[in-house]
Amino acid sequence: MIDRIYTYSGLTGSERESLLARPRIDFSQVFGIVQPIIDDIRRDGDSALRAYTLKFDGVHIDNLMMDVPTPDSIDLPARVKSAFDVACNNIRMFHLTQVSPQIRVETMAGVKCSREARPIERVGLYVPGGTAVLPSTVLMLAVPAELAGCSQIVLCTPPDRNGGVSPEVLYAASIAGVSRILLAGGAQAVAALAFGTESVPKVDKILGPGNQYVTAAKMLLQNSEAMVSIDMPAGPSEVLVIADRHANPAYVAADLLSQAEHGSDSQSVLVLAGMDSPTPFLDEIEKQLAELPRREITEKALKNSFVMLTGNVHEALDFSNQYAPEHLILNLENAGDYTRKITNAGSVFVGQWSPESVGDYASGTNHTLPTYGYARMYSGVSLDTFIKQITFQELTPEGLKTLGPHVEVMAETEGLTAHKNAVTLRLRDIT
Repeated sequence: MIDRIYTYSGLTGSERESLLARPRIDFSQVFGIVQPIIDDIRRDGDSALRAYTLKFDGVHIDNLMMDVPTPDSIDLPARVKSAFDVACNNIRMFHLTQVSPQIRVETMAGVKCSREARPIERVGLYVPGGTAVLPSTVLMLAVPAELAGCSQIVLCTPPDRNGGVSPEVLYAASIAGVSRILLAGGAQAVAALAFGTESVPKVDKILGPGNQYVTAAKMLLQNSEAMVSIDMPAGPSEVLVIADRHANPAYVAADLLSQAEHGSDSQSVLVLAGMDSPTPFLDEIEKQLAELPRREITEKALKNSFVMLTGNVHEALDFSNQYAPEHLILNLENAGDYTRKITNAGSVFVGQWSPESVGDYASGTNHTLPTYGYARMYSGVSLDTFIKQITFQELTPEGLKTLGPHVEVMAETEGLTAHKNAVTLRLRDIT
């Protein structure tokens, strides 16, 4: 159960900082575990990848890469396929709207500037295994990668005990445009994507959620000789629910528990606006918790969680913006009136009919989001995550004649004579 209850107006500065800080991971220790794995993969390639897969996943893999079968050949109930088809279509529709228009402007006569998007050519998509199979993550990563035009999309996921991949993950991959899957997980898979091995193609960017070892590997590799970027730092999943007296306690409890069941290190925060007691909500949490198959995991997550009592919605939003949650639910009367006041959040669910689950699966928005307070400076995965913007400039002789003298002065001011000469030599040839 959630046993920590605070009053916003009574918080000391140190208490507030502590609540905003999240349960911290000692990455110095994790880095010490992960770096040797990275070094082994870089040095020994496939053989090291197979050895770590046997050690951590308990299975020997002969062929590290597998082809994705066609959707029709995958054995799944029709209702499951239909659900994933709906989700895939919604995700594709929402991300298609994110295509950036080409920018062209003439900043002064004869000086034309433009910006054009290009896909990141090679991307690696990490789909966790662990305590739950997450085929939805396949859709969230692969659909925008395909729409962006990435020429090489490598999906990796830990193999099951039989050395295979769940049919749900295979189906999601097949309808999202993935053709090949790396049968490996953990830091070893991330390292293989970063450096490449005999079987695994090297990628330019690695995306997707994972545990602390996966996160540590991504952080180390983006600052290494691998020349690879990552989507964002990631920590345990989290939700913050703002509720008022109009909120249904059953809905609020379900939303808090849906995030807590992700893992024992998840965090669910309830912020009550203008209410003195959280008892109806806590009672409902206890009632629903008793029926959950993942009760043990969920109970541990609730120990990381807390309730914040605020005087009104404005105080609640103030705390939420400081917390910068991965998921923010506004279970408020006239919830839409408050969206403009939100400055820090990964994804927002507006009103009582918008459970966080729809964003996790099928509304169309992306569920790969910044956690741990990184929503203050990072966005969730989108089409933009898979592209880069290139700028162009083209000058006519008249344009250089007008702009060039100003550039000469600026270069001279900075003491960069060669920069000045690159303009001066051309100006001499303009009649």
